Amino acid sequence: MRTYRTHHRRARLAVAATITVGAALTGPATVSRAAADAPTPGAAGLGDPMFPLDGNGGYTVRHYTLDFDWRAPRTPFAAVTTIRATATQALSRFNLDFAGNTLRSVTVDGRPAQTRRDGDELVVTPKSPLRSGGSFTVRVGYTADPTQTRHRDDAIEDYGWIPTPDGTVLYPQPNGAKLVFPADDHPSRRARFTFHVTTPAGLTAVAGGRLVDRSTRPDGRVRWTYDSEQPVATQLVQLAIGRFQLVDSKGPGGLPLRDVVPDALVAPTKQYRDLTPDHLTWLEQQLGPYPFNRYGVLVGDTDLGVALETQTLSLVPKADLLGTKVDAERNLVHELTHQWFGDSVGIAAWSDLWLSEGHARFYERLYSQAHGGDSFEAAMKTAYESHDQWRHDYGAPAEPTEPNLFKRMRYDGSALVLYALREQVGTDTFQRIERAWAAEYRGRTASTADYVALASKVAGRDLSGFLRPWLYGPKTPPMPGHPDWVVNPVVTG
Repeated sequence: MRTYRTHHRRARLAVAATITVGAALTGPATVSRAAADAPTPGAAGLGDPMFPLDGNGGYTVRHYTLDFDWRAPRTPFAAVTTIRATATQALSRFNLDFAGNTLRSVTVDGRPAQTRRDGDELVVTPKSPLRSGGSFTVRVGYTADPTQTRHRDDAIEDYGWIPTPDGTVLYPQPNGAKLVFPADDHPSRRARFTFHVTTPAGLTAVAGGRLVDRSTRPDGRVRWTYDSEQPVATQLVQLAIGRFQLVDSKGPGGLPLRDVVPDALVAPTKQYRDLTPDHLTWLEQQLGPYPFNRYGVLVGDTDLGVALETQTLSLVPKADLLGTKVDAERNLVHELTHQWFGDSVGIAAWSDLWLSEGHARFYERLYSQAHGGDSFEAAMKTAYESHDQWRHDYGAPAEPTEPNLFKRMRYDGSALVLYALREQVGTDTFQRIERAWAAEYRGRTASTADYVALASKVAGRDLSGFLRPWLYGPKTPPMPGHPDWVVNPVVTG
């Protein structure tokens, strides 16, 4: 070997010179690529102004599998969440949103991983770094606590696990999924779900999507398997357990309908639940085809008086279905409208919530006027009078202030923006905008800027100058076609 190097010293020097020249020409790019490929931690959150640590950076979840061994109401039980994801950067570690619950084990691609808890963040360091573009599987074993709820004054009264007399329902909105399973918990992040839920005999487990299998184990317990069929945002996941009857029927075009009703509430709620086919027909006339493969109403046997647009299975409290027809229909149509706006067309950030709640309130009131309810225009005039006050108290429709996300501005105040747009462009053009929005972004997330751009395209003129003051301005603009409408002075203090 020594002889070889001696005899070929000149050739070796020539090769070295060639390598040096090549490095001079390509070195910076090579170093840059090497630096880009060096594993680094994924971001602990997406930086959403409302909830900066919600969601996580460095990967995209493709699929969740939830395995729950349910035992009894308000009783902890064994749970496993398996997450299939793709790294969007070379990862030295990554975060999952995961609050409470007793952690038992975490593996990445079958190998034990190091973990630490940091508030609502579970920080996971795999045995080996994950390459950019590579797929990986995380398996988290834990003891789930179905008594775990949280409270936000700007959201629903409580969220997370909500107990019922014989089981539970979920209220994951706005960011309560992390109380139930480890997740990439932000509305812009969506993935397919598989649910495996084992219950005692006599109880039924339901989830959004399609029932794939029901099997009885040797010990008499029952295992239920559901497939979400389409990607779901974590805030829209529904899983309920209880003594339910599953009431099947058909909607327009043979759409499968499945209501999930506590035994004692089947007959008392039937009158209003049976209106769903009419609601679907009316909304399809406004918005185009229903965007999912099935739909149903889950009747919540709780005292929590808030409905929720969980995907393909809207949660409607029993009180909403035991009152007047007008009130029941408003709530039913509101949650059904969300299947187009908020569920199929998801929101890109929490500041885009006006697109979801504003549309649901708009069509809820429009339907109600046509079916015995109050005047839509009168409701909008009342909202107009209060709009400056709401801007002051809660932020403009597309610019909410903390902690005022789920307040009147995102509902009646945002419906008023849509009403103003309809008055500006005319009913026919407005309906074309709405149908185009539902079709263009079906199955995707979209932002306020996307809506303004699409509305301008459909209308054939730039609407940004009209819509921006409505969406972001400190003062309510004049209402087109209604010069007599007046905004009340703001009351401070």
